[in-house]
Formats: sequence, C-alpha cells, structure tokens
Amino acid sequence: MSDHAELDYCYLTTTGRLSGAPHRIEIWFALHEEALYLLAGDGERSDWVRNLMISSDVVVELADRRRTTRARVVEAGTEEDALARRLLFDKYTARGNTDLEDWAASALPVAIEWPVATTYTSLI
Repeated sequence: MSDHAELDYCYLTTTGRLSGAPHRIEIWFALHEEALYLLAGDGERSDWVRNLMISSDVVVELADRRRTTRARVVEAGTEEDALARRLLFDKYTARGNTDLEDWAASALPVAIEWPVATTYTSLI
C-alpha cells in the first residue's frame, strides 16, 4: 500500500444527496494506518462533504484500485483532527506546494476507512 500513499491524488465518489447520482472528484489525500484523510477547503459547504454527511458510503480510486468504503467528518479539536491536517500539509508542502498553512488550518478533515487487509476491485 505504501506505493499508493505517494500518489498525488485520489478520486472520491459520493452519492448526490438530492439527485442520488454519483459525484466524482479528484482530491489530495494522505494515508495513515487504516485511514485515508482528505481536507475540504470549503468545509461543510463542499458538495462532496454535504453528500457524505447524508450517505457515508463512498468509492475511492487510487491508481488502478477501487474500493467501496465509508467516510466521516473528523471531530474538531481531536488528536485525529491535528493528525489529518499535519499529514496533508507535510505531504504537499514537501512536493513544492507553497502557502498551504491557511488551507491546512481551516479546511475540514474527512476520514475514510481504509483497512489494510481489504481486497480491491481492479479498474483494468
């Protein structure tokens, strides 16, 4: 799994809260133990966050792997909140992205269950 952790982005598909249609986005991520973390720059105003708050079932694609799993908003002020922010900030500043401090401090962290022993569906 470590090779997937180095990818620049993943694809997240949520179910539209009004339409019921799939809503797919490309987004930065960080992997840690059995969780994949995302930061929503627009917080709870982000469509994909509003969708997963209604239905936590999501699909994540990393490279040629696809997994159906569950997502949740991370509780503010917790150790997990700080961890998610630090992981994403560190990963993307190390890649030459600058001026991410405000984003890392103000974005809404989302955790996606990512059990290591789970099998994948290949896209190929």
